[in-house]
Amino acid sequence: MYHVKEAFYTLQGEGGQAGRASVFCRFTGCNLWSGREQDRAAAACRFCDTDFIGTDGQHGGRFADAATLAAHLTSLWPDQDDRGGPGGRTTTPYVVFTGGEPLLQLDEALIQAMQTHGFEVAVETNGTLPAPAGIDWLCVSPKGENTLAITEGNELKLVYPQADAPPERFARLAFDHHFLQPMDTAPGGGGGNTVAATVDYCLAYPQWRLSLQTHKITGID
Repeated sequence: MYHVKEAFYTLQGEGGQAGRASVFCRFTGCNLWSGREQDRAAAACRFCDTDFIGTDGQHGGRFADAATLAAHLTSLWPDQDDRGGPGGRTTTPYVVFTGGEPLLQLDEALIQAMQTHGFEVAVETNGTLPAPAGIDWLCVSPKGENTLAITEGNELKLVYPQADAPPERFARLAFDHHFLQPMDTAPGGGGGNTVAATVDYCLAYPQWRLSLQTHKITGID
């Protein structure tokens, strides 16, 4: 049984795949915070801005098996006829599993079911749980002092600044890309006064690239 808060078709807003058309599947639950405000102060991650409680979001629900959920997510991708886009090329469908913490639920059966439908499979995880085999794009976003079970992948995306998670702790990990993303502290999103600090760090340590939450800046859902 899979418990999904919401699922929707949009553009990836951040990181190495920013701007790419994507189906997002947000699982319920997280191992670092209950999602309830009364628990935030004592949580292992205290700055999350996402609602991942319940299954009442857009296209959310409970799904009995991988085939059922894969069919549901596939239905959110737009139809492509034989002509494809300009130049006659079709686009590889792309699904992003996120949360909460997606690795509490994502398994090889669901990954394989999505790939059978022709999808590339991406995951955005806090990295504290082992990842199942077969993921095409693995993004780890460390949270505080929590120990990483995943220390290599495609993308490390660190929310900055975190006093208990300085970038130098992660700089030598075997990721293809290292991103710093300004912590969203301003009304309306965008990072507020943390953007300048993040830019300065990326200029001083050019291993790191700037990631902005463009979906908040542009108002994309």
